[in-house]
Amino acid sequence: METQRNLKLLNVFTGVFAAILVLVPPLGSKFIAIWMLNVPGGTLVFPITFIINSVLTEVYGYNRSRRVIWIGIGCQVFAAVAFWLVGVWPAAPFWKNQDDYMAILGIAPRIALASLTAYFCGEFVKSVLLSKMKFAQEGRRGIVQAWRFVASSVAGEFVDSIVFMLVAFAGVLAASDMVTTILTLWLIKVLYEILALPFSLRFANWVKKIEGVDKIDRPEETNYNPFASFLKWD
Repeated sequence: METQRNLKLLNVFTGVFAAILVLVPPLGSKFIAIWMLNVPGGTLVFPITFIINSVLTEVYGYNRSRRVIWIGIGCQVFAAVAFWLVGVWPAAPFWKNQDDYMAILGIAPRIALASLTAYFCGEFVKSVLLSKMKFAQEGRRGIVQAWRFVASSVAGEFVDSIVFMLVAFAGVLAASDMVTTILTLWLIKVLYEILALPFSLRFANWVKKIEGVDKIDRPEETNYNPFASFLKWD
């Protein structure tokens, strides 16, 4: 059985995954225009976490993917607390940019909770679904591999978009605006991942070759509880 020390790229994926999650909330403080659509800036980079999750679950299996997801949650919580602490700390007498700091990094508690909750639900839905589909498909590559990447992303991104909007904006936005925004965010993220699919598939198979790992999670050996054994490498 391969050990953590033998895996060349897992720590790299973990670092990139955590870095993106720390970046998403500050980037979300600015809305950007994509053609006729106005979306949070974090939309540009957040789908990359789902692409990385596809590679992690496809190559290393659900157990290792679960641990990376928890590391990402921990980093996001730490960053949110750090941003908040610096924001409420008394400013130096010469500092005149407090309002600017709070506008970019002063993440509202409700938005932070929405981001964390949506991330948790979406990432685990994607990882579990991809893992079970890979077992059902006996790990085959090609069209079936592409299908499990896309299907798990469609489900995970949909859950992520619904949970975020409900937690962040329920009671603030009208129901029609909520539905429109949820569908817009979901479609942009799914399109993003479909466009990246040729790269994602080749990259995942290249990582398998480099690592010498192509894990298939068997039901009798895999505990899909997201809280199970996340304090140790499985």
